[in-house]
Amino acid sequence: MSDPETSRQSPIGADLYGEIYLAETLDMASPRRRIGAYFPGLAVVLIAAAAATYLSEHYGLPVILAGLLLGLSLNFISGDDRVTPGLDLCSTNFLRWGIVLLGSQITVMQITSLGLLPFLALINIMALVIFSGVCAARLLGQGKFVGLLAGGATAICGASAALAIYAVIGRDRLDHHRFTFTLVGISLASAVAMSAYPILAQQFQFTDRQAGFLMGAAIHDVAQSLGGGFSFSRGAGEVATIVKLTRVTLLAPVVALIGIAIGSAGARRSGRNMSVMAHLRLPWFITAFFAVVALNSLIDIPAVVREYGLFLSKALLLLAVIGTAMRSRLDALMSEGWQGLVPVFVATLVSFVASFLFAWQFI
Repeated sequence: MSDPETSRQSPIGADLYGEIYLAETLDMASPRRRIGAYFPGLAVVLIAAAAATYLSEHYGLPVILAGLLLGLSLNFISGDDRVTPGLDLCSTNFLRWGIVLLGSQITVMQITSLGLLPFLALINIMALVIFSGVCAARLLGQGKFVGLLAGGATAICGASAALAIYAVIGRDRLDHHRFTFTLVGISLASAVAMSAYPILAQQFQFTDRQAGFLMGAAIHDVAQSLGGGFSFSRGAGEVATIVKLTRVTLLAPVVALIGIAIGSAGARRSGRNMSVMAHLRLPWFITAFFAVVALNSLIDIPAVVREYGLFLSKALLLLAVIGTAMRSRLDALMSEGWQGLVPVFVATLVSFVASFLFAWQFI
């Protein structure tokens, strides 16, 4: 027979039919509790993003690089379980929607205006860059996934492409800290390229069209690619915009091919027989990206909508970068050493040389 005093002190012990336990469990799983769980981590990331934007606007530091460095400096926060849901929200959901909204800046007409020869050259340059990244990573014993990430991000559009490719590769195949280290290398290489490439183009007396192709084809980040083009001349900036947006359009096909290749290799290793449709199944955010590009090509979307779409895309991708950096292990990141940056730098060099030679000889 139970003690009445004990029953008063331990109500769950007297909960014969589990009503109290069920009520507390349902309360914990309520939508308000679930939404509230995101707040601590999201608040920290938003504060870091505001600080990164301030540093970028007042000191000229690329906003993605500023966000990366701030995220790494706040790495210790990830030890608190309360921030984990918010950081995961930023590094997954925000990333995917940022990629989708990036499609609002691209139309099929922009791609066709580039011309057939430059378009084919761009595809070949991108393939060569991805291949060089994979080869460099394999030579250093870092694995093909590091090479795919470094080469793919360098070939397409820097941090945005790195985030999309990493979403397909997955955390089980590539550690957070390796991904973050690649992001650091891409941001540094892109910042250096934006300053150096216009000077080199002037030294070799490039025309506006030649310089524009070089800036659009060889500089990773979208903003820095356009910045390098317009720093040469207005005409070069306009050409760089078309070339760069064509590279961004190719983000979805490249990520899809990487996903198919990874899925096919995994199926072969496990001995599973997968249908053709299973191999061709794309991540939902890549399909949505294609849909937004198609809609933007068929309908004349108001300029204000495109402007807000670009702002939202950049904001979501910045939050994704910061959230990912905060989740990275700083000790493992520091242990990588200079070799961790080699695949990015090799891919960057190959991208510059191939783009420079094509612009010099054929444009």
